[in-house]
Amino acid sequence: MNSSATVRHWLRQNLFPDAFSTAVTLALVAAAIFWLPGLIDWMLLQAVFRADAGACHAANHAGACWGVVTEKYRIILFGRYPYEEQWRPLLASALLLLAIAAGGRRLLAGRALLATWALALPAFLVLMGGGFGLGLVGSDQWGGLPLTLLLATLGMLLAFPLAILVALGRLSRLALLRALCAAYVELVRGVPLISVLFLASFLFPIILPQGLSIDVLLRVQAGIVLFAAAYLSETIRGGLQAIPPGQHDAAAALGLGRWQALRWIVLPQALRAVIPSMMNSAVSVFKDTSLVTVVSLYELTGSLSLALAGDAEWRSYQLEGYLFIGLIYWIGCHSMSRFSRGLERGEESAATG
Repeated sequence: MNSSATVRHWLRQNLFPDAFSTAVTLALVAAAIFWLPGLIDWMLLQAVFRADAGACHAANHAGACWGVVTEKYRIILFGRYPYEEQWRPLLASALLLLAIAAGGRRLLAGRALLATWALALPAFLVLMGGGFGLGLVGSDQWGGLPLTLLLATLGMLLAFPLAILVALGRLSRLALLRALCAAYVELVRGVPLISVLFLASFLFPIILPQGLSIDVLLRVQAGIVLFAAAYLSETIRGGLQAIPPGQHDAAAALGLGRWQALRWIVLPQALRAVIPSMMNSAVSVFKDTSLVTVVSLYELTGSLSLALAGDAEWRSYQLEGYLFIGLIYWIGCHSMSRFSRGLERGEESAATG
């Protein structure tokens, strides 16, 4: 089959397989023809890329003012972190992203991956907070991309084992344990994340003993972990309930105990079946970190507001700033989607190999 025939076959299979798909494809093409020229003109052809507020004002919004990103990108990416020390959050973010990529691309596995995370997370905290010869920087000055990565990554890493325990608790034979786990899940799922953050930030310090204080970042991180674990536990419970009873019987026939069967046979199959749903939870946590702005932690969206709040020259170009951080969020979500597909393919290969 030559290349032109291959292209025609792909178009017929993917874009024009039936009347409805053909209508949708033609509608999307018409919309693209109508909107794309003006969008390209605004975003690229008439845009101002240099950090020149005068040129942006002269353009009068006829073109995008990407100069606001050129001028403010360090505040957007690193928040209130001391300017001369911003190499530290840059390096910390790179280490965390490399650890994530090592697992996602299957460059490391098993003990090597655990060792990588055991080094990357402490290194991140030392670089951000100081110590070992580095100047101390309080968590109230952390912000931007590093804070978003920390909240999302730790949120999922710590929520995952808790979610497994809660899911197992809801399937337990002990009525009291089932009731406690169900109460936790229903209570957390019945309120929005923003209320959990408010409780962690403002109510929790009130009930602490006099003189005892816990850093607001730790309280907010704990709230995100508890919130994510409640949703993730239901996903894992669904995977566990989808495993046929015959798997338990086969494990018993092999002489495996209940917990051995769960560890080596049931749980791996259940987790493999719900990889897409678990990744969906990870995407939600990554995006929901934007809500921590309400408790005065300036992650990406908060850092943008911080960058423009006191600068009348650039304040009218918030749209360009939000498009910039929207691109960062999209890259993160798209990377997690590819990570999920890689995990699925890897598990399928392992299952059939």
